[in-house]
Amino acid sequence: MSDRRGGMLDYEGHDEPIASPAVFRWRLLTSGGVAGAVLGTSLLLGVMGYHWIVGVPDWLDCLYSASMIMGGMGPVGTPPSTPAGKVFASFYALYCGVVLLVSVGLLLTPALHRLLHLFHVRTDE
Repeated sequence: MSDRRGGMLDYEGHDEPIASPAVFRWRLLTSGGVAGAVLGTSLLLGVMGYHWIVGVPDWLDCLYSASMIMGGMGPVGTPPSTPAGKVFASFYALYCGVVLLVSVGLLLTPALHRLLHLFHVRTDE
């Protein structure tokens, strides 16, 4: 018997049987939900930062600017004019690069674990 708590990172070990398709689907949904929450929160932080720190008055323009930075397309429109705006835009761009890596890792973890687990499952031969 395992004494695991059953969290998001509760994957079977190499000596345990592979998870059922239902468990695998649940892991994919959970990872997708967490990645979506990370991306949504990051976008919200960017929208608020562009509005309050950079000084973009229109919320839709803030959404557009934050989305373009998060999508890797780069900044849109005129650059920030205040030092605080420039610092925010710089750190937000760097932060978005890290968020991209984290979200891809979250999305790929269940599938990569299942693939690696298939290579290590013992047979009764």
